[in-house]
Amino acid sequence: MKKYLFLPLISLAFACGNSNEQAETEKVETEELKAPAFALTNLDKSVEPCENFYQFAVGGWLKENPVPSTESRWSSFNVVVESNNEKLRAILDEFAAKEPAKGSMEQKIGDFYKSMMDSTLAEDLGLTPLNSVMDMINSIQTSDELINLSANLRTKGISSLFGLYIGQDDKQSDKYITHIYQGGLGLPDQAYYVKDDEKSLEIQEAYKLHLEKMLKLSGLDSDASKAAAMKIYSIEESLAKISMTRVERRDPDKTYNKMTVVKLSEMSPSINWSGYISAVGLNNVEDLIVSQPNFMKGLGSLIKEIDIEDWKLYMKWCALNSYASSLSSDFVNQNFDFYSKTLSGTKEMKPRWKRSLSKVNGSLGELLGKAFVKRHFPEESKEDVRRMVENLRSVFRERINGLTWMSEETREKALLKLESFNMKIGYPSKWTDYSSLEITANNPVQNLMNAREFSFIEMINKLGKPVDKEEWFMTPQTVNAYYSSSQNEIVFPAGILQPPFYDANADAAINYGGIGAVIGHEFTHGFDDQGSKYDHEGNLSNWWTEDDRTQFDDRADFVVKQFDSFEPLEGLFVNGKLTLGENIADLGGATLSYHAMEKELEENGEPEPIDGFTYKQRFFLGWAQVWHMNMTDEELRKRIATDSHSPGNYRVIGPLANMPEFADAFGCQSGDPMVNPDSLKAVIW
Repeated sequence: MKKYLFLPLISLAFACGNSNEQAETEKVETEELKAPAFALTNLDKSVEPCENFYQFAVGGWLKENPVPSTESRWSSFNVVVESNNEKLRAILDEFAAKEPAKGSMEQKIGDFYKSMMDSTLAEDLGLTPLNSVMDMINSIQTSDELINLSANLRTKGISSLFGLYIGQDDKQSDKYITHIYQGGLGLPDQAYYVKDDEKSLEIQEAYKLHLEKMLKLSGLDSDASKAAAMKIYSIEESLAKISMTRVERRDPDKTYNKMTVVKLSEMSPSINWSGYISAVGLNNVEDLIVSQPNFMKGLGSLIKEIDIEDWKLYMKWCALNSYASSLSSDFVNQNFDFYSKTLSGTKEMKPRWKRSLSKVNGSLGELLGKAFVKRHFPEESKEDVRRMVENLRSVFRERINGLTWMSEETREKALLKLESFNMKIGYPSKWTDYSSLEITANNPVQNLMNAREFSFIEMINKLGKPVDKEEWFMTPQTVNAYYSSSQNEIVFPAGILQPPFYDANADAAINYGGIGAVIGHEFTHGFDDQGSKYDHEGNLSNWWTEDDRTQFDDRADFVVKQFDSFEPLEGLFVNGKLTLGENIADLGGATLSYHAMEKELEENGEPEPIDGFTYKQRFFLGWAQVWHMNMTDEELRKRIATDSHSPGNYRVIGPLANMPEFADAFGCQSGDPMVNPDSLKAVIW
């Protein structure tokens, strides 16, 4: 599940009605085939639950569900996404076959999809959709022009050098402010450039070769493309060396650096910040938040040191890399070969319709989501999940009141934050107006560029306006959930409210082990090592006594050490500090949901065992179903370096080994692998 400590703009939306239309205009299709929330065939009874509960609970599923050739991992999330994709594809095919009114939802979605599906068109266009961008890059002569170019490209969805967005001020959550942060890398993280182990060096060389091949496809000869690739890599390596690590970036206190534009200009005088801000379309910007000041200082030096002709090569690469997957097949294939095959271990490209759907989701996701929820989201699910949310809030309240390590002063503020949590379920209450976005059926890259520019303008227009509390940061069809620190809210899109996460026909234990633990996970994000630094209004503000914070950090350190010890590949360990927030949320989520289930069943009476398992056991089986996951070694290696989430097996084993409720349910004893000794047990919330 995701957590947003800040809220950058993501998908676009389209307003052509109100939320009541969901229930009124189209009947929800209830006859769809769905995977069960829990199946006995998922089990591996050759393993004892107290030995390795993950293998016991989902070993059968793992054996029967290897990673498909078009994927780098296969998990419960993928299964639900595939189900959603078929539903979305039917909508896209329907809209693409129509000749609707210009500017309508059907026209924009249908034409966007048609343009992406037209392989002949892509071959005919080749690199020409980027000609105007390349001409702009060729024309620059000075560092000021380089910065203005970077601003212009940013509006077109081409990232380079650094990033900019308009989001809430972490310490004044009722106001929007300009944020600037590090960027500029073609590899997934700065660690890829600075590590010198054998695998890292292998990836570095593969990336240089990829650069060379892509540049050759763009028109350079062999010698020129090789020389250019080395210059581009050198620039990115220099940017990586001045970048913050992912662990450092997790600390909101370190990334909250509020300053004036004048101060930023003094810090890095080689960059015309006023010119950049004006060039992206912003006016009257006085204050901004610079997430990584040292990066900006270092970038200022690099701007002076590196020849402008080398910067032009780098900017061309940024443009090419941003749109490579939508160009002709040579570019698409080479892009896939490196980013999917080499980095993730994916053997085969997805079919064109899936790649096209992904681009519609990424560019017109909320617009497509509106059609999705009309057809596929039963309104009763919304109320059932809302009831579960309140049940978990009640349990969390009781647990905070029962904490022996927390003082009354901190407890009072923790309860205030808990009561202030907002929730959003299913889909937005209002939809963004897409009417000004131009989409045609004959230029896929231009459609993408138009959508990204529309999105950027929507974002920068927030500055100076009241914070929009109704805004969503995931599309309705997304199979995920999130907590926002600045909004102090938990959000559950319609896409995740289906098996194995939620099943209206399943018993309470399975649903509490699934969506209930997801709800608890998002609740706990408000009280993990990052979220706990924000108050009930969403402001970065210390509401802890010094002693309470020390006790919390000491307890969290048990979680760090536990996950540091997990070794998914020989010599490769989980990063306990990088994954700490998600691991705390998993532990809290499973604990809260278990006790919420107990509370509900106390009122309704203890249920009889089902399929030979008690309701307590079925709760934990439900939790394990959420995280069944196979993954290529390449993808696993990438995620260990870049993902704040632990691999699926450790998301089951890690939290449950701390829970006496689990040991009680399966009769596990001290000394069993699934029971941490009391001296090492992590207990926070």
